[in-house]
Amino acid sequence: MSAQSFDVLIIGAGIAGASVAADLTRTHRVAILERESHPGYHSTGRSAALFSEIYGNSAVRALSRASRDFFYNPPAGFSEHPLVKPRGSLYIARPEQIPHLEDFARNADLAGSIRRLTREEALRACPVLRPEYVAAAVFEDDAADVDVNELHQGFLRRFKSAGGQLFVNADAQSLSYRDGKWVVQTRDGEFSAPVIVNAAGAWADTVATKAGATPLQIKPRRRTALLAELPAGISADAWPMVIDIDENFYLKPDAGLLLISPADETPVPPCDVQPEEFDVAVAVDRVEQATTLAITRIRRRWAGLRSFAPDRSPVIGFDGALPGFFWLAGQGGYGIQTAPAAARLAASLLRGEAKSEFDPALIAQLSPNRFAARTAARSRA
Repeated sequence: MSAQSFDVLIIGAGIAGASVAADLTRTHRVAILERESHPGYHSTGRSAALFSEIYGNSAVRALSRASRDFFYNPPAGFSEHPLVKPRGSLYIARPEQIPHLEDFARNADLAGSIRRLTREEALRACPVLRPEYVAAAVFEDDAADVDVNELHQGFLRRFKSAGGQLFVNADAQSLSYRDGKWVVQTRDGEFSAPVIVNAAGAWADTVATKAGATPLQIKPRRRTALLAELPAGISADAWPMVIDIDENFYLKPDAGLLLISPADETPVPPCDVQPEEFDVAVAVDRVEQATTLAITRIRRRWAGLRSFAPDRSPVIGFDGALPGFFWLAGQGGYGIQTAPAAARLAASLLRGEAKSEFDPALIAQLSPNRFAARTAARSRA
């Protein structure tokens, strides 16, 4: 049976693959190949769902700022409901953590996004915090909850309405490049295209290896989360997301419950990751140390995969050694909040557009070729 032919094949239907597909389908014939039975099964569907312009490193923050307008003013018909709801984020520091908070607040690009809070103001924002735990705090007013499903499905609807085709249960078993095209063998048959986009999340290096590309050491890390019941008489609806400045834990109101996490980053192989009881216990202990809450009833627990490149910046661009092989990976848990801008950048590079809304320095910072350049520099040294 002959391969189904497209202009671009995207491996992975999570937020990265879906968002770039929605943009690229305006000008190309695009197919998404998804290994699971439905899109967003792994990282996308297990996100803490916050939009924040101050979360992540400088490259992530730049992409988040460039995504803001999309979240607050999505294209007409993109979604039936607002994509974001105001939440705010509160970064707190114990006395010994104050230097870390000061280093964080000194980042020049945060100047217009944060304000300092006194201990008393921080306690008013989240009344269950222990006064002795909070020595200093900064607040981001514009952080917002994200309706991840609405965002993800919006991209998939745009993709399909423009003629894009989604194939599920289509694990990329082998990839080969011949006669100017990539040929991907899946359980669902063969597919071919001159360009392939590696948006495989935790499996990005696995896909690269199958294609003959050099893996970029994009490592999946387990992140644990749980939903806990609040004590009777306590409503958390107005609380911000609270984040320990060293990200030892975070908590966020969630539909009458409290989402908490120990912010763990345990290296694991790519898999259908599950929570470990130890990490659940750590989450509860850290929240109880920082607050007056007693976490006694847990409604749900889960784990997701956050995949990081060695420098913790996303990887967006053509591979320098393989024709037509494009990386869109290593989002590191920031894939939701950066998706609109990352998709625009990726689509622009895939189209070969000469002009870009993005700073060339940021494009270079995200390029997969940054790793080859550093390796070459170390070799010359």
